[in-house]
Amino acid sequence: MTTVVLADDHPLVRQGLRAVFDSTTDIQVVAEAEDGLEAVRLCVEHRPDVVLMDLQMPVLHGLEATGQVRAKSPGTAVLVLTMFDDDDTVFAAVSAGAAGYLLKGSDGGDIVAAVRAAAAGQAVFGAALAQRMQSWFARSAERSDKPPFPELTARERDILNGVAGGLTNAEIGASLFLSPKTVANNVTTILDKLHVAHRTEAIVKARDAGLGRGVRDDG
Repeated sequence: MTTVVLADDHPLVRQGLRAVFDSTTDIQVVAEAEDGLEAVRLCVEHRPDVVLMDLQMPVLHGLEATGQVRAKSPGTAVLVLTMFDDDDTVFAAVSAGAAGYLLKGSDGGDIVAAVRAAAAGQAVFGAALAQRMQSWFARSAERSDKPPFPELTARERDILNGVAGGLTNAEIGASLFLSPKTVANNVTTILDKLHVAHRTEAIVKARDAGLGRGVRDDG
């Protein structure tokens, strides 16, 4: 039996997904989360095979939740189910550890097949999306070896790397021997220098530049 956690802040979406899986004999929904933080908690508690993760959620954005699930419940495959298909969001989700990416409105049969594939350890991407990813990674390989975001100081870049890896300010501070308040002040400066309004936007930019990978590899 493949176990699944549903993470979406819209009850009707969760209800529809549960109905789809209830029609199968090999997939069981074990829990539902209405925000990103709850999704992480439920994945740690239930250790599901797959979590269907919306991105635009309250409390903790789906990108950050994806990174935390992969760190705290590594046996859980994250299958993103969202309405956003822009390149930055897709690649940020992949960089955060998502095993697959589906758009809301996908056929129920496609979602069921994607969950089965993700549970079996397969990557789940449509042909068009896979081609876009291939082109993007090819362009990434051609980028120079210069450090990303030259407008940032070395410390700010280290802090941004932690942010992109899904760490809290306290966790970043502990790793860099800084107080959480100092980290928070630096994050505010980083957002200003990157010309973004929110932490999530900085995460997207940072992961697009290759930051945040392997930050939680030590578990």
